[in-house]
Amino acid sequence: MSLKKEETKHIAGLARIGVNEEEVEEFSKDLSAVLEWVSELEEVDVENVHPTGHITGLENVSREDKDREFENKKGIIELFPEERNGYDKVKSVL
Repeated sequence: MSLKKEETKHIAGLARIGVNEEEVEEFSKDLSAVLEWVSELEEVDVENVHPTGHITGLENVSREDKDREFENKKGIIELFPEERNGYDKVKSVL
């Protein structure tokens, strides 16, 4: 399958990629090669192949979310540069 220049320009426009005429020819060849490779993959028989997310067999492990007191609260509070009206003040983040 070989892409035409117009098709390549259209794809570049959809991807918001500015291309010149030399790049259009190069991209046409590259995209055509990718499409040919994908068409080869479509011929592979995957009827009895199960989907695989990973090969390790590990599963996610969750823990119960529990509220607990932070041990070094006073040490963290001492790091704040300023206190105003009972609140710890930090620099603005924009």
